Amino acid sequence: MSITYHPKKKKRARTHGFLKRKSSPTGKRILAARRRKGKKKLAP
Repeated sequence: MSITYHPKKKKRARTHGFLKRKSSPTGKRILAARRRKGKKKLAP
């Protein structure tokens, strides 16, 4: 059995990053919710 998680900074940023969040309606909702909560980091 192989290890299933191989972290890559670029992949993480492109999948879960700020620009990705901004580009979809649900992502915008997530950012708005995180702003409302006062999160220091909006996206990883």
